Amino acid sequence: MIMARPIIEPFKIKVVEPIKFTSINERETILTEAGYNLFQIKSEQVLIDLLTDSGTSAMSADQWAGIMQGDEAYAGSRSFYRLEERIKHLTGYRYIIPTHQGRAAEKILFSVLGGKGKSIPNNSHFDTTRANIEYSGAEALDFLGEVGKDPSAHHPFKGNMDIAALSQWLDQNAQNVPCCMLTITNNSGGGQPVSMENIRAVSQLCRSKNIPFFLDACRFAENAYFIKLREPEYANRSVESIAQEMFSYADGCTMSAKKDGLVNIGGFLALNDERLAASCRNVLIITEGFSTYGGLAGRDLEAIAQGLKEVVEEDYLHYRLIVTRYVHEKLTEQGIPLMNPPGGHAIYIDAKRFCDHIPPERFPGQAVACGLYLQDGIRTVEIGSLMFGKTPNGDFVPPPMELVRLAMPRRVYTQSHMDYVIESVIDLYQKRHSLRGFVIESEPPFLRHFTARLKPE
Repeated sequence: MIMARPIIEPFKIKVVEPIKFTSINERETILTEAGYNLFQIKSEQVLIDLLTDSGTSAMSADQWAGIMQGDEAYAGSRSFYRLEERIKHLTGYRYIIPTHQGRAAEKILFSVLGGKGKSIPNNSHFDTTRANIEYSGAEALDFLGEVGKDPSAHHPFKGNMDIAALSQWLDQNAQNVPCCMLTITNNSGGGQPVSMENIRAVSQLCRSKNIPFFLDACRFAENAYFIKLREPEYANRSVESIAQEMFSYADGCTMSAKKDGLVNIGGFLALNDERLAASCRNVLIITEGFSTYGGLAGRDLEAIAQGLKEVVEEDYLHYRLIVTRYVHEKLTEQGIPLMNPPGGHAIYIDAKRFCDHIPPERFPGQAVACGLYLQDGIRTVEIGSLMFGKTPNGDFVPPPMELVRLAMPRRVYTQSHMDYVIESVIDLYQKRHSLRGFVIESEPPFLRHFTARLKPE
């Protein structure tokens, strides 16, 4: 019999960090003290941390070498110009504004473009994007295609914008739209990619309406690799050239470099419009720092510049996607309801089917997430009614999907760690009917999932 070959990580491990084992009794106490909010648990109390892929990457030897070369000049740092050169090469955009992370880029952009009476469409806004838009007084609207709202459906590009619905809506509302966004890959929609065909169509529609078009480019390299794999005409193109074409259809982008920048902190806003760039740079200087450091140390700018080179390497991207596919296949074999097909940066459990005995208003995704932590010390995140079920006026409206995201930190965990996660999810599924829903004890007005306190019903 031929044995399946193990997954080979395309890197060697030079530095290790210990992880701590806790007992189920200890984790029960920890959960209670944290108000059943996994964001409120200390990292040393977590065995396998799949809360987010943001800022959790392991940096390479070349990135650490860049750390030592960082120019910490307040103005005119050579590290900024190195980063600027790399971003311009990748995106083609004229004006590069560094920020300490992606949500800072969003805050700057929507401080200038947002405001009461305005609406900003997207395939699916993620939590901080939606919050920054709504904080400005504007409305955040989602136009995800119908197939993208069905976790069980198989489609190569479930992150695609619904062009027909967006076009029909813009016919009546274009005058109130300061920009249109497109998130690649679509994090809220299960990490699903967007096709080049769809990116091009959104661009053409926006330009016909004279509406600026921006990419939320946090996972641009993963999206580009999916295009290479799933759109036949791109099969022989390099990932970098595919990414360059994606960016060419937009007028700018926001970017959290904590994802496909392969760093622990940093981001940027990239623009083509000179007047908009000037306005955004003024906000940057007031809130983040001078225009050549944007709230970052020079060493961070160096690490991002190197990370943006490494992330388009196909050996890395092949490994990245094969890990999520491996976990997805093993769980699917055991009947675990998941978002299909697997995305690039995470596995998404369909909590609506996993816990079909818990209604949306009792947060089935949070029940699954807390169950995984209590059982085996694995931290994940709910992407469902706790994160997105509250409208700006405080009403409860369940989102289309109730998901639990198992986000994979880049270059951090090995196959044995993933096997542990697989076994844990299977064990919890077998006793899923013992899980209970939650009620909220306290919550903030924005981004409640970060700090809300809950209790079992």
